[in-house]
Amino acid sequence: MNDHTPQAPPSPDLWATIDTLWEWLDSHRPVEGREDALLRILKLSEEVGEVAQAVIGATGQNPRKGVTHTWDDVQSELCDVVITALVALRTLTPEAREVFARHLERVTRRSTARSAPADVPRPSL
Repeated sequence: MNDHTPQAPPSPDLWATIDTLWEWLDSHRPVEGREDALLRILKLSEEVGEVAQAVIGATGQNPRKGVTHTWDDVQSELCDVVITALVALRTLTPEAREVFARHLERVTRRSTARSAPADVPRPSL
């Protein structure tokens, strides 16, 4: 049987790439210490704003401007949010991979848990 389903290209190791970006940023930072970490966290707000701008542009919600973005632009901006968040987490702790994995596990467990009957208390996570 000949399968013509396109295969996704191999992805780079996410955390190795995040470490590389963090190292590059760390060697090019204009401020030191706590301010650097705070600014990297604030960068998330800027990136989220760019997602909003792209959605507004993709839907043409600004009648003065019309359609100015594509849904591919929205996807790219969402990726920038994820990258920025992971680099900010890496800035806060060298154990970012483990912190994220534990948190993702808790959220997944909480989100996919079956609903307990009303009379049975659910453990809080």
